[in-house]
Amino acid sequence: MSKKVQPTIQAIILDMDGVITDSARLHAKAWKQMFDEYLEKVQGKHFAPLDIGRDYKRYIDGVSRLDGVRAFLESRQLALPEGTPEDGPEEESIVGLGRRKNNIFLALMKKEGVDVFPDTLEMVKQWKKKGIKLAVISASRNCRRILEAADMLHWFDVRIDGEIAREQELPGKPAPDVFIKAMENLNADLDHTLIIEDAIAGIQAGKKGGFSAVVGVARNGEDEVLRDAGADIVVHELTELKL
Repeated sequence: MSKKVQPTIQAIILDMDGVITDSARLHAKAWKQMFDEYLEKVQGKHFAPLDIGRDYKRYIDGVSRLDGVRAFLESRQLALPEGTPEDGPEEESIVGLGRRKNNIFLALMKKEGVDVFPDTLEMVKQWKKKGIKLAVISASRNCRRILEAADMLHWFDVRIDGEIAREQELPGKPAPDVFIKAMENLNADLDHTLIIEDAIAGIQAGKKGGFSAVVGVARNGEDEVLRDAGADIVVHELTELKL
């Protein structure tokens, strides 16, 4: 059954991981491997491992890498020094753990590859034919690399990712700044811009930004979680959307 949204959409801003590509699966695996190894080291064999269904969605999904490290450690009453930008993956610091996770993610991406969700590709092609401007946002600093590997970069008029956000000092989600910057770069306005997200923090950011509508993509059945976060519409595939 198709779900209708505002018919005068000029621009659509899509999150990358979990909406465009299946890289969210690789991110979750990388976070779990990194944190489980760390927790076992500091807490012993009886540590409580990271739960992807609960911990990843609640503390890590959709936010910047370092914010994810901080939030998860805080949830386990663990503290580490911030570290410096020069910290390597061997350092016991927020930056160091972030580097460890990124190294694991890159290895997984090389080994397993990145796939595009077919429903997203179908809708992106339809939207481009209709003249709708498209932007991709991501907290990931690997966004460009992932989109190039998936042969999707050329579909988007604007990209605001973790690297660009850092350069322009844009706060991460759930602040709405990355969405607003993408909208401004598309020369669109709030009343005619649609946000598509699969992360709680991303949906919260879209709502704070006051956009026309925020669509939650529940590929794994997280309908109620996304509605509770504020999604105006929840779909399982983007082809359920009819503009």
